[in-house]
Amino acid sequence: MLGTIANAGAILAGSVAGSTLKKGIGEKYKTVMMDSMGLAATALGINSIVEAMPKSEYHVLFIVSLAIGGLIGTRLDLASAFDRVVGKLSGGSNLSQGLSTAILLFCAGTLSILGPMQSALLGDNTFLYTNAILDGITSTVLSSTFGFGIAIAAAVLFCWQGSIYLLAELIEPFITDALMTEISLVGGILILSSGLGILGIKQIRTLNLLPALLVPPVVIGFLTVTGFWM
Repeated sequence: MLGTIANAGAILAGSVAGSTLKKGIGEKYKTVMMDSMGLAATALGINSIVEAMPKSEYHVLFIVSLAIGGLIGTRLDLASAFDRVVGKLSGGSNLSQGLSTAILLFCAGTLSILGPMQSALLGDNTFLYTNAILDGITSTVLSSTFGFGIAIAAAVLFCWQGSIYLLAELIEPFITDALMTEISLVGGILILSSGLGILGIKQIRTLNLLPALLVPPVVIGFLTVTGFWM
């Protein structure tokens, strides 16, 4: 768990550093930084999509995942519940937008999924230490725009990676290249969605689409077990 602790700690440290910088930044500079975060999230999302889509073996699965995940998320109204909780913590700021982006960036990446497994099965924390550096930098930039509340993502990441670490031996046979490709593809679309929202181009309730990340493991697992897809 040392790598996961380091990863969460890096996000906390970055949040402290970024929120400290925010206090001395004028309003017009905050606007520029907000636009920068939107562009960065949009670029990262597009990059993930472009890399994953040519490798996909299930060419319409991402569409099915977004549709089913969106229906489930909308029925549960995850975005509103998230906004209410974050609103109480932040006093009504725009933290929920930044925090949802942070959670997607920190938790939906390949390093954040394979890292805990490699740590648990092989005792190798290389992926997690690498991820810690990247997340530390990202949290610094995000918190300089949205404030210290971005640190909440550290707790989410710790629970996420901790669960994978504890279940590593059980789920390891199911973490295939094909599955990681589909998760990266869907995750990239969700990150792109967050970026468009930050830029004010299109306000998409991205958190209502979050269950879409759970559809590829279920579908691919079913097809593999039943032999429908060989």
